[in-house]
Amino acid sequence: MQMKANTEQQTVVKSLDEIDRDIFAPAGTPLEGAAIPAVLAAGAPKHPNGLRRTNLDGDWELAMEGTEGERLGAAWSDAIPAAVPGSVHTALLRAGVIPDPYEAQNDQIAKAYSFKTWWLRTSFDWAGTAVGASLTFGGVCDSCAVWLNGKLLGGHKGMFGGPDFEVGDLLQREGNVLVVRLDPAPFMERTTEMNDFFNGMNVGWLNTAVFNNVYGWHYIDLPALGIWRSVTVEQTPDVKVEPPFIGTLDAQEGLMRLNVRLNGGSRPLEGELAVTIAPDNFEGETHYFTSPVEQAAGSAELRFEFNIPDPQVWWPNGLGAHPLYRLTVAFTASGGRGTADVTDSVFGIRTIEMRPTADGAREDWYNWTFVVNGKPMFVKGTNWCTLDALMRFERERYDRFLTLAEASHIQLLRAWGSGMPETDDFYELADRKGLMVIQEWPTAWDSDRVQPYDILEETAVRNTLRLRNHPSLVMWGGGNESADPTGPVIDMFGRLAWELDGTRPFHRGEAWGGSRHNYEVYWGKKPLERNLSLAWPFIGEFGLPSMPNLETVLRYLPGSERDVWPAPETGTLIHRTPVFNLKSCMDRLLFYSSAFTDNGSIAAFVLGTQLAQTTGVRHTLELARSRWPASTGIAFYKLNDNNPAASWATVDWHGVPKMAYYFIRDAYEPLHAAVLLDTFSPGSSGLSAPVYLFDDAGALMDAAWEVTVRAYNKQLAEIARTVYKESRSTEAVRRIGTFELSGEQTDTCPLLLVTELRTSGAPLKRSFSWLNFEQDNGCLFRLPSARLEWRTRDDRVEIANAGDVPAVAVQIEIEAGADDFHPAEQYLWLDSGETKSVWIGDAAVVGVTAWNMR
Repeated sequence: MQMKANTEQQTVVKSLDEIDRDIFAPAGTPLEGAAIPAVLAAGAPKHPNGLRRTNLDGDWELAMEGTEGERLGAAWSDAIPAAVPGSVHTALLRAGVIPDPYEAQNDQIAKAYSFKTWWLRTSFDWAGTAVGASLTFGGVCDSCAVWLNGKLLGGHKGMFGGPDFEVGDLLQREGNVLVVRLDPAPFMERTTEMNDFFNGMNVGWLNTAVFNNVYGWHYIDLPALGIWRSVTVEQTPDVKVEPPFIGTLDAQEGLMRLNVRLNGGSRPLEGELAVTIAPDNFEGETHYFTSPVEQAAGSAELRFEFNIPDPQVWWPNGLGAHPLYRLTVAFTASGGRGTADVTDSVFGIRTIEMRPTADGAREDWYNWTFVVNGKPMFVKGTNWCTLDALMRFERERYDRFLTLAEASHIQLLRAWGSGMPETDDFYELADRKGLMVIQEWPTAWDSDRVQPYDILEETAVRNTLRLRNHPSLVMWGGGNESADPTGPVIDMFGRLAWELDGTRPFHRGEAWGGSRHNYEVYWGKKPLERNLSLAWPFIGEFGLPSMPNLETVLRYLPGSERDVWPAPETGTLIHRTPVFNLKSCMDRLLFYSSAFTDNGSIAAFVLGTQLAQTTGVRHTLELARSRWPASTGIAFYKLNDNNPAASWATVDWHGVPKMAYYFIRDAYEPLHAAVLLDTFSPGSSGLSAPVYLFDDAGALMDAAWEVTVRAYNKQLAEIARTVYKESRSTEAVRRIGTFELSGEQTDTCPLLLVTELRTSGAPLKRSFSWLNFEQDNGCLFRLPSARLEWRTRDDRVEIANAGDVPAVAVQIEIEAGADDFHPAEQYLWLDSGETKSVWIGDAAVVGVTAWNMR
């Protein structure tokens, strides 16, 4: 029988990624095209000395107002010291001019100083050559003019890098005087345009590029000013090595591409390029290669391809180690002529690609499956806020918060468009902790349609070149929550993402193209239960605000308000809600808190809001994990704060974890068992809930495991128990059964579920959840009393439940002010007769408590 040919053509569906690239029409990418093969040899060449550099960081003089003539003159009788890097407000605080903006309502006092003109001055010596030097500002917030030795160099606007000036002919060996004028923070009151949410607020940030979360909407109204990054004077080389770019073609083979751009101006390029690759945070061999350069033109773009021997592959948190390499590139002119240039950066061997979801490619969706080093993965994420409203960006503070992220099994931080292109310290620490980053440009709510194109373009160029070697950086984003991110600025961002990088995806915005943000709970005042049904390929934001821990609240409340309840309408407690109560934030916080407590005191209110946040977030994370591969990731809003206040953060500004932090850490455990709920209020209707086992790293491939689910009534009597077990599991996400309760069993307030995972017979982890709490307000705290005993031994605390009933939500209490405290476990369920040993480091424990201790 003759077969009939199939003449129908199969339709090829493009993803939004592919469609966007056609729209952006990039000229090419740095790593595409022919490459020079290079072979690495063991050892390292002797690189030339780096360029002469003078760092101008330290204490400068700061003065307010005054004319150009006055400020370029002699002594400033009204000056105070100001640290650079730093901000105007931190200098004023240090000098006692303003009270702490993070206490009481002092931010309103400090705000007036944002709209003054400020002058900064320093002096320095220069031992370099008389010509050929550049003055570089890492970042000035926001608008400035600069004078060196009385000569105006120029001005600059936009805080994320610059200005830069050639100053060699102005430098003196001694007594150089550098003066910077900071213009007032931008101000423009929004009344009718843009988003109605902003009516009446200062939206001056629309006229520049800054982090806008200090402009009154979220969570402080204190626009920043200052020289917030380092200032340097550096010798100009005869041939400049532009920031090199290295990317991975094949992680397992260590196959790399390196792009090096040389700029010699009008000079011919004749000399040698030396490239060294050395282990940065692990033990291993150093390798190098050299390449001759002979080119008549004054600039060249060189592309090399090579294999790194015994490649150590960088993996995200929870999936493997995070080895880093240091890349050093040096160009030396033939015969040692001129000034050699040397530059270095840190990189990792890793690939990132995006594949379609389980539903296949769609023209209105991006490819949302994250594939790292060839491994598809569900991504456990959070949103990242600017670290401090006063621009105190110390490495130690970054380390505190990113360590907390790492410890809670977070794999992805979304540095959102209302924040900033993050600092070198942030990215270096993220590299070392395996934390992937989505970096968005500073646009939000269609602001790209009115923000200055040239400022945003400079921001994108400077920071792409600065950040693109970091393995933690896995995606570029156009901005935050724009309804239609399709204008010329977003297209420019997309084109630059290809032309300056090309190894990472670019998304026009978030939420967009298959991702969602959902705030029906809180802004929509929907019940917490709504979050039990959130389902989308990628959820980029959802969450619930809560008060910080009571100790933090008492730090910012003035003494006269600490015993006043209900909170006065003009008081500090309401002032420090997410939008200064302009959007009825206090009413919403009280609404959700009332599901758990009677709101009869500040302490009860704080506890109620934290319970609401915990309840409204943790189960949604487990739901998203259970839907893999249809769901590919989730990022709750958010990890941190820019100042002490009620907010969506799960760790307050001081670095103190809230309740939600610990339950989210459980929900994100690489090896975790969970009962998925579709209601918080089964009442007398019974319960039929699926039970899931999550195993991100394949820990159960060859291990016996057992999951036990127990239910307890209001007397803390066990009313049901189901055991699920097997010799091994090969799936990252697996439904292992259904937990059933009758209507009679669920007719109790509260109803408590305990889930325990054991491997090879040994207990591994336990978590618990609560239901039917709304039917009897406060029932979580009227449970039969437990009796706890504890003692410290070395760096641990031993806790014993000496009572007849389980101890619910056992917490370790430490001395006040220990902001760096982070126990290995918190909010424990301890069975009667059980003893638990918990690591506490060097913290001073003052007590142990639980929800059911009197």
